[in-house]
Amino acid sequence: MSQIRIGILFGGKSGEHDVSILSAESIFRAIDKNQFLVIPIGILKNGHIANAHENKQMLSSEVHSLIPNNFPYNSINISSFQLKDHVDVIFPVLHGPNGEDGTIQGCLEIADIPYVGSGVIGSSTGMDKEIMKRIFMSHQLPVLPFYSFKKYYWQEDSAEIIFQISNQIGFPCFVKPANMGSSVGISKVKYEADLKKGIELALKYDNKIIVEKGIEAQEIEVSVLGNDNPQASLPGEIIPDRDFYDYDSKYSSSNSKLVIPAILDSNSLSKIREYAIKAFSSLDCAGLSRVDFFVDKKDHEIYINEINTMPGFTKISMYPKLWEASGIGYQDLISKLIDLALERYENKIKLF
Repeated sequence: MSQIRIGILFGGKSGEHDVSILSAESIFRAIDKNQFLVIPIGILKNGHIANAHENKQMLSSEVHSLIPNNFPYNSINISSFQLKDHVDVIFPVLHGPNGEDGTIQGCLEIADIPYVGSGVIGSSTGMDKEIMKRIFMSHQLPVLPFYSFKKYYWQEDSAEIIFQISNQIGFPCFVKPANMGSSVGISKVKYEADLKKGIELALKYDNKIIVEKGIEAQEIEVSVLGNDNPQASLPGEIIPDRDFYDYDSKYSSSNSKLVIPAILDSNSLSKIREYAIKAFSSLDCAGLSRVDFFVDKKDHEIYINEINTMPGFTKISMYPKLWEASGIGYQDLISKLIDLALERYENKIKLF
């Protein structure tokens, strides 16, 4: 049986470029090479497709041998039907804007090629934290109070925005770019005097900002896998090594702890898994997502924080670790995601 050709898209034009490379390299090492022929396709920080030499520069020397000598890197166009001549499935291991937000998914739809993960709608609504939360609310999923605004309004009347945040949300609060992941550009603001600094940081990454109420909570994460009949992993609890689970805590520090299953009563564990599947389905997601929750330490109320439609995918990332604890190993998980991509594509083409 011939190998399935898997194009791994990685890098990308976003603040999560380096995280994407780490995820891709982890997949390159672990994927079943008897079943799959891996073709790494790097996207530079300027958004251009990397040529063969640039691909090698982006990856560690350990995975250089995976780059086929005959792949037409210099002429490939992701949104072209030509792509189907060279790969059978795309695994877009791209995090954040221009990768996880529906843009690359739209290109792959035009190219008429199967790809891992959610489609245009699931990806775009899952990327925008404000739209995501409004959809969750419409499906009776519990979310914490939030306030959103665009850069234009901040420049026009920052005092009014600070007043509204102080009165509607209060402190502490979390200030976030509305369209970014991996905790990039996020600040925990404890006092009104520090609010401007947090907003100015977030505005470096997005023109829309979301401010969310902060509570003392357990941080719980669940991995979801599937298409029309998704399954949820055991919930895990993140115990960060600092005030909150920021970028450095996720990727630079080894002191944060992960407890699987999370230390919660059985009713809460069951409800969180139910909410995770409901959130996944409400956005029309597919393939994979990680859903993040807060459980209030005072009254034990559960709140859904956000969904990540292409979560970090290194072997030590939360998404695969939760599935490993739930009975699916890393290599098998990669294979299952590719199967789901092919299943979704086959179901789509039956409609025409």
